[in-house]
Amino acid sequence: MRKYNIKNSPNNINILALDDDPMMTLTLQSYFQASSGYNVDVENDPLRAIERIKSGDYDILLLDFLMRPINGSEVVKEIRKFNNDIYIILLTGHISLAPPVSTMRQMDIQGYFEKSDRFDLLELLIESCVKSIVQMRTIREYRDNLQAANERISKAYEQLGKNYEDMILMIRTLTDARDIYTRGHSDRVSLLAVEIAKEMQLSETTIERIRIAGLMHDIGKVRTPDSILLKECKLTDEEYAEMKKHSHYSYEILLNLPAVFSDILPAVLSHHERYDGTGYPQGLSGEEIPIEARIISIADAFDAMTSFRRYRHNFTAEEAKAEIRRCTGTQFDPVVAKVALRALERFEDIKNDPKWVCPVDENNNIIR
Repeated sequence: MRKYNIKNSPNNINILALDDDPMMTLTLQSYFQASSGYNVDVENDPLRAIERIKSGDYDILLLDFLMRPINGSEVVKEIRKFNNDIYIILLTGHISLAPPVSTMRQMDIQGYFEKSDRFDLLELLIESCVKSIVQMRTIREYRDNLQAANERISKAYEQLGKNYEDMILMIRTLTDARDIYTRGHSDRVSLLAVEIAKEMQLSETTIERIRIAGLMHDIGKVRTPDSILLKECKLTDEEYAEMKKHSHYSYEILLNLPAVFSDILPAVLSHHERYDGTGYPQGLSGEEIPIEARIISIADAFDAMTSFRRYRHNFTAEEAKAEIRRCTGTQFDPVVAKVALRALERFEDIKNDPKWVCPVDENNNIIR
């Protein structure tokens, strides 16, 4: 007798033979366990068979059509209410007793077999079912492995994102620690720049770049000497030239960090460019300046103008907005400036939050 050998299939294929004739079920069990190595259980009561399928793990049901108290069609209807995976082969005493092919298709019956001594024909039918079962198992195993891999990747990205945010926090904190006058400056610039970007209805990807670039735009100041960064009076030309290098320093620092920061490099490098081309470090103009940098430059200027400095008077919000209007078309992109002035109305509450304000006493001395 021919055996159909699929790797790991015979001993993992579970068959339930259901027939109200005990001799028939025992014959089926003996034949297929001996010839093919399948696991074959037997049942003579259709109602008990339904319960066994509910609680068991059967791949194939060999089902007698004419039984009591319910016939094969009723058994199939009950099984299909809770199990659409089991393969069903209908056994009939005569082909004329089998239901029409259209009915078998509708009931999802995989085949029928006219009872005879030619069990090898039934074996061929079962082998066809086994092929499909093994293929489905392979597909499900692949799907489950793929799902597990996706979950691992998702967790890895989640951890990477956490590490990314932790790194941003660390660098930003380091920058703030150098100069208490500018405490919270990067956070406020980021928040305002995001508000402007949302008002402009930019993509989520662009908004996220702006958020991160706003947080990181001044990290290059960690390389600026304290004698310049913390100076409490106007800088000399030489000192100002050194201060202007901070945008390039920021670029260099991020360039040597993980590649996740690569998307924000142009914005960080160009946030001191001017719309009329007189900015630094590259002298870009108009739309040569990345949109992220054009937005951050306004957020940066507004926060700088309205923040406390011991060496100068800080602007009110209205004064700062008037200055932005005055510099529109020269320092600032006119389109971005128009939108920014609307966004600034919502930003004032954030600006006045105590956690962003540099603490000073009644004599304007910083409380450290």
